[in-house]
Amino acid sequence: MGDYHTPRGVAVPPPKPFFWAVRTALKETFFPDDPFRQFKNQPPSRKFVLGLQYLMPILEWAPRYTFQFFKSDLVAGITIASLAVPQGISYANLASLQPIVGLYSSFVPPLIYAMFGSSRDVAVGTVAVASLLLTSMIGGVVHPYENPKLYFQLAMTATFFSGILQTALGLLRLGFIVDFLSHATIVGFMGGAATIVCLQQLKGMLGLVHFTRGTDMVSVLKSVFTQVHQWRWESAVLGCLFLFFLLLTRYFSKRKPAFFWINAMAPLMSVILGSILVYLTHAENHGVQVIGYLKKGLNPPSLSDLAFGSPYLVTAIKTGAVTGIIALAEGIAVGRTFSMFKNYHIDGNKEMIAFGLMNIAGSCTSCYLTTGPFSRTAVNFNAGCKSAVSNIVMATAVMITLLFLTPLFHYTPQVVLSSIIIAAMLGLIDYEAAIHLWKVDKFDFVVCMSAYIGVVFVSVEIGLIIAVTMSMLRLLLSIARPRTYVLGNIPNTMTYRSIDQYPNANNVPGMLILHIDAPIYFANSNYLRERITRWIYEEEDRVKSCGEASLHYVILDVSGK
Repeated sequence: MGDYHTPRGVAVPPPKPFFWAVRTALKETFFPDDPFRQFKNQPPSRKFVLGLQYLMPILEWAPRYTFQFFKSDLVAGITIASLAVPQGISYANLASLQPIVGLYSSFVPPLIYAMFGSSRDVAVGTVAVASLLLTSMIGGVVHPYENPKLYFQLAMTATFFSGILQTALGLLRLGFIVDFLSHATIVGFMGGAATIVCLQQLKGMLGLVHFTRGTDMVSVLKSVFTQVHQWRWESAVLGCLFLFFLLLTRYFSKRKPAFFWINAMAPLMSVILGSILVYLTHAENHGVQVIGYLKKGLNPPSLSDLAFGSPYLVTAIKTGAVTGIIALAEGIAVGRTFSMFKNYHIDGNKEMIAFGLMNIAGSCTSCYLTTGPFSRTAVNFNAGCKSAVSNIVMATAVMITLLFLTPLFHYTPQVVLSSIIIAAMLGLIDYEAAIHLWKVDKFDFVVCMSAYIGVVFVSVEIGLIIAVTMSMLRLLLSIARPRTYVLGNIPNTMTYRSIDQYPNANNVPGMLILHIDAPIYFANSNYLRERITRWIYEEEDRVKSCGEASLHYVILDVSGK
């Protein structure tokens, strides 16, 4: 027993070599999944094959692909193609590009993603937020209608730099940077962007010709209500009818999930019905604007349109960086969400490389920024896709459209495209998530609303800056000012919980047990010293006022949750 009470020292661990420590730190930071594990103890020929399969996942799963899988992917591909065609035209219109560019963007990028992507469910296409950012940032220096050629060149250049950034982040395994965009940030930013997109569609819904280039609510509403005398009731009635139809099909599909295809086909049905209606009634002569002529043929090369020597190159690079990060955040989040439903893993860094390569290739083939949009991916998932072949099927359907069917879209009314965009954007305003944030974490709710208000009342870029700044501030505060709380014993158990959250938890007589909700290091050591001292003073005051046993021990719980 005497030996038991004898203090014993613990030997200082031997120092580790400097380069070993650096190598270990780098491996833990950039290679937590150890991607080179599969290459160990393999002959050179096998390493070469494994390397190709790692870079191009299609080489890994293609040999196991079956005809049963193809039948499922064929149905899914045709289904998402019916959504891709009207959405592509609509989002290109939102990006102030020619409608045909939206179709080009649903042809080449999906083929590239099918070879390099690791998700079985992601369906590639253009997205509204990136389209809005192009209009806001590039349109702020070059008017898209007064100088359409230069605007197109800058859009292609921005897409090229988006691809370069995305590929570099993937190759350098810096995907964790995207994780700094918290869920609260994304909810607020996407909701704000969706609100602005919906308001901007009032131009098409009301048949207005002139409209503001601003992306804040005040500018948009001012532009709408100062042109009351130019509102076209024909466009407004047609737009409301199609918007009601689109929302009705979405509601029905949510109530009856087996009929998801009705919601997926609704945009194309709207385009067809709207075109027939305009053609039969000659509504284009009565204030209803139509798309007009669309050039037949596949994507023309646009490598020569990359404006590396333009005086607006800095704007293109900035636009590419912002849209690239937003596209990555959305695409990877969507891929991870649907992979969990099927219980498989996607490699975030591979996804970045795939998105980057498809945008680099797209910028050279007249495509603007693409990613994995939620709406199209959800349709692909519900349609029963089995692999990325559904993207190939979609691209083939779009190719047929480009070669033979583009003249059929001549009479498609702009108001139908506005209705399609509004219906899609209403689904991005996730007010339920904002309410949940209010209940769970008030600071996260503030971050969410700051992003939303910044986008809606200032600009998309300022809203994004506010969102990222608030996220970083939240992260720094959680590190520099970690939560500390008193633990009490749950009666008749060996369990200790916060006495604030568990009213039945009891203080241990003579002891103060504190839980520290973060690692202790230089950024918070001084704060923790002061906070722990304050806890001790408060506990001593409480003990005296209650006449309990005096405080003898302070126990710090620094274990993880």
